[in-house]
Amino acid sequence: MRPRTMLLLAVLALAAPSTARADDWPQWMGPKRDNVWRETGILEKFPKDGPKVLWRAPVAGGYAGPAVVGGKVYVTDRVLAKGAENPADPFDTKAKVNSTERVLCLDTKTGKELWKHEYDCPYQISYPSGPRCTPTVHEGKVYTLGAMGNLFCFEADTGKVLWEHNFLKEYKTKPALWGYASHPLIDGKKLVTLVGGAGSHVVAFDKDTGKEIWKAGNLPEQGYSPVMITEAGGKRQMIVAGPKAVYSVNPETGEQYWSKSYSEDFGYAVMTPVRVGDHLFVAGYPAKNLLVKLAADKPEAEVVFNNKKKTALYPGSVQPFLLDGLLYGYDDSGMMFAVELPSGKRVWEDVGPVGGDKPKGSETAFMVKNGDRFFFFAETGHLVIGKLTPQGYDEIDRAKVIEQTSAAFGRKVVWCAPAFADKKMFVRNDKEIICVDLAK
Repeated sequence: MRPRTMLLLAVLALAAPSTARADDWPQWMGPKRDNVWRETGILEKFPKDGPKVLWRAPVAGGYAGPAVVGGKVYVTDRVLAKGAENPADPFDTKAKVNSTERVLCLDTKTGKELWKHEYDCPYQISYPSGPRCTPTVHEGKVYTLGAMGNLFCFEADTGKVLWEHNFLKEYKTKPALWGYASHPLIDGKKLVTLVGGAGSHVVAFDKDTGKEIWKAGNLPEQGYSPVMITEAGGKRQMIVAGPKAVYSVNPETGEQYWSKSYSEDFGYAVMTPVRVGDHLFVAGYPAKNLLVKLAADKPEAEVVFNNKKKTALYPGSVQPFLLDGLLYGYDDSGMMFAVELPSGKRVWEDVGPVGGDKPKGSETAFMVKNGDRFFFFAETGHLVIGKLTPQGYDEIDRAKVIEQTSAAFGRKVVWCAPAFADKKMFVRNDKEIICVDLAK
């Protein structure tokens, strides 16, 4: 190639508009599992008539948020069998309700279905709308965990089943009151999730073959809190929060390092533990919390406070967010708090993005940070832009984007953690999943 031709090609390459790769949202809480959306070029306020909905696609019931990777949206739902009905009382778990769980793969540009997998899955849990766990997409595979303990690994492009487990049959266990809701975690070659059964509260599987690598923990029920990885005392530790205890294990072997008693009613701890300096915080319903201090010289911990009233916050179904030393989040009272840790002092409280005059309890708004502000998806179906500071909650704008199709505590709600990818939001209710344009 002549030098002049090479120079011309170089100039053309520099002059051509650059196309930055769009971010994916491959799992619960995003790429780094921290509820941070790192894309730029996102709108500052909504258009007059709200953000544009680019497409809508039908889905059935479920609380599970979508995952978005490589031009595909992965979401799970549940279809009632012909003639079947959910109990009038959402806490009634006596009768099995015949239904089918589904895993759907959709095109991100159109919402068109690319593949689908479905399997029989009778429900016998409270609030039986559908699956709870966001799919996990990793290295060409999709992992899904259904509400009744069906764990699948699929080929991401085709939907081919690579391996599967049925926790109820294989581990001689039963689902927690609200079903399986602990989002599986990829750690190296392992897929780790809560399972249940004797000695298998938490289990690590080979992510490629599904073979069990190790199992650990004896607790009366699974709980709902996803595991986390941290490093303290010179060791890499996996923190597991469940009914009756929060404990630490060696992520490679399942060997237990330490355990601290903790009791929350209904086994209801949904949040992943949050690390603040050398402290670890976890809390759940109703008004239960635990703060431990991690030892610096060995894998051990000491309790700072346990179920201390009017201290910190007690999250329901929403992961709190740690920002500049303050923990922000919704409390089971329905109020949003900013709290200091390790003191647990409440700095302020507000109705936050859910709004309303008088909270009824367990108000929910999923929080995702983008730049210096947050996008909140509220249970009212509103997408809200706002800021969280030590001085308070500052709302910038809001727009209704989807209808509430579920009911809880005497009100209509939509409880789903959205995905943010390619300058868009993907969110669902019990009837549809939508794609919302958020580009500037």
